[in-house]
Amino acid sequence: MESAPEKRFARFGPYAADLRTGELRKHGIRLRLQEQPFQVLAMLLLNPGELVTREQLQKRLWPGDTFVDFDHGLNTAINKLREVLSDSSATPKYIETLPRRGYRFLATVEFTNGTSAASPGEAPATVSPKDQMTVSSPTAPRPLARGLFLILQGMYLVFYIVTLTRHDRIAEAVDTLFGRGGTAVTVIALVSAVVGIAVRLFFLSGVALDFPRIGKIFLRVFLFVMLLDELWAMSPLLIWRELGAGIALAAVAALVWAPFAQRTLIKMAYPPTAVGVKA
Repeated sequence: MESAPEKRFARFGPYAADLRTGELRKHGIRLRLQEQPFQVLAMLLLNPGELVTREQLQKRLWPGDTFVDFDHGLNTAINKLREVLSDSSATPKYIETLPRRGYRFLATVEFTNGTSAASPGEAPATVSPKDQMTVSSPTAPRPLARGLFLILQGMYLVFYIVTLTRHDRIAEAVDTLFGRGGTAVTVIALVSAVVGIAVRLFFLSGVALDFPRIGKIFLRVFLFVMLLDELWAMSPLLIWRELGAGIALAAVAALVWAPFAQRTLIKMAYPPTAVGVKA
């Protein structure tokens, strides 16, 4: 009598978990995940769509002779797991919380036993050209990517507020540089600063509160954000006398790059490949 094939590799969305070695990969790239969060993931993967109770997780992670704050330890493990999977408790794509009962894995899971030949009815794993492009994309811890994005939003808010409080100097600086156009540039700066404040507050609050769709929204309006940011990239030229020509030009170069840095950080914090996973 043949034994049931071993369920070694579990695939879901762009992720693959090796249940034997305790490794989690995304598009072939190994992700850093501690032992306890991986054990939680393994139990959920082995029971997709079913309730895994907190008591079952406690017995698996902490035997009866272990003294530990179980609730705190399990919550920490779940939070770390969601962070690695770019998941959210409010709108879960992978791990759903059933209050005071346990957790349920939502996505479809496919198992392979790790042999070179595929099992009957099992399609071999393939990587599409789109996925190959994704593998080469940079990766970073979500908190770091989100933090850097928030710093950039704060930087722009400072620019806008300073412009609104000292707008009287814009016309003088422009007229000194070009001989005319000071009034028109002042109007453009004031209008774009007001619009910019609303845009920055929206994205700042969305990322700070970790709204799951904020990344998709940013990418949708990126062209508008880029045009706004490239307009403001010229602002150091208005104070080139105070900064010096060299520093002013260096600041312009940095600000020209800033919108593309924001797009990269958003993709790191809210990977497009993690969006749209069906339960």
